[in-house]
Amino acid sequence: MEARSLGSSGPAVGAIGLGCMPMNWAYAGAGEDEDASIRVIHRALELGMNLLDTADVYGPFTNEDLVGRAIVGRRDRVVIATKAGLVVGPNGGYPLRNDARPDHIRTAIEGSLRRLGTDAIDLYYLHRVDPEVPLEESWGTMTELVGDGKVRGLGMSEVGVPELERAHAIHPVSAVQSELSLWFTDRLTDVVPWCAAHGAAFVPYAPLGRGFLTGRIAEARTDPRDFRSRLPRFAEGTIDANRAIVDRVRTVADRHDATPGQIALAWTLSQGEHVIPIPGTRRLAHLEENAAAATLGLTDADLAELADLPAAAGDRY
Repeated sequence: MEARSLGSSGPAVGAIGLGCMPMNWAYAGAGEDEDASIRVIHRALELGMNLLDTADVYGPFTNEDLVGRAIVGRRDRVVIATKAGLVVGPNGGYPLRNDARPDHIRTAIEGSLRRLGTDAIDLYYLHRVDPEVPLEESWGTMTELVGDGKVRGLGMSEVGVPELERAHAIHPVSAVQSELSLWFTDRLTDVVPWCAAHGAAFVPYAPLGRGFLTGRIAEARTDPRDFRSRLPRFAEGTIDANRAIVDRVRTVADRHDATPGQIALAWTLSQGEHVIPIPGTRRLAHLEENAAAATLGLTDADLAELADLPAAAGDRY
């Protein structure tokens, strides 16, 4: 697979990475077959998809543990990204809450290192800026982890340019993770260009619209174990309206003998050489389909057609 740089001084990674969260958190059926998820991770490495993305809050903790077990004997082939700064709510689940206090970050990194079975994290994200903690305190603590050799690069998740500027003045931001897909393009106007100008990678999560842009979701999500059941775009009524987006994407896909999901990923890759999407899956067939999108070239006519898709019905959250 084509390689891209995880920041101007970061390691080379496959143009498409692997989001590990769905393997045992947030989706119906998650965690039911961890052996199958480990096989997916092993196959991802064979395909060159060596950026593995997780977080301590996924589970919580169980996703890091799963990734740690999967990479035993393979650590030198893997670029690990994990995060701190979000914790589960008082009921052990949603709504999540912020916690980016320095003491929490120092405790969180030790747990992540232990669960992942490594002595250093390749990319450590501030999962969310905590409005109760000055960003300079949170980011300063993470900078200390770099000095301690526990972290190699630092990233931020779901932030705007003002926050990036404040953090970057203290320590370089190697990567920014935010949602980006054919049905959510807001970051293209500010954060994606900022990353290009400052030598940072932009790492889109949910590049397949949480599965919707694959065209495989026909009905509203109602299973309470699936967090999409709480998202407006997957509700009765709005999901019907949003099928018009997939229908248009499928028209482009048919011209390339591809799937709608592959077109969605190819579009994401086309947004810049510094863009590295991390579609999540726990199924081998879907992983291999995603990997094949890295070789799919979209024409100017394709991109123009995809730029003119209907607006998504329903808010993101």
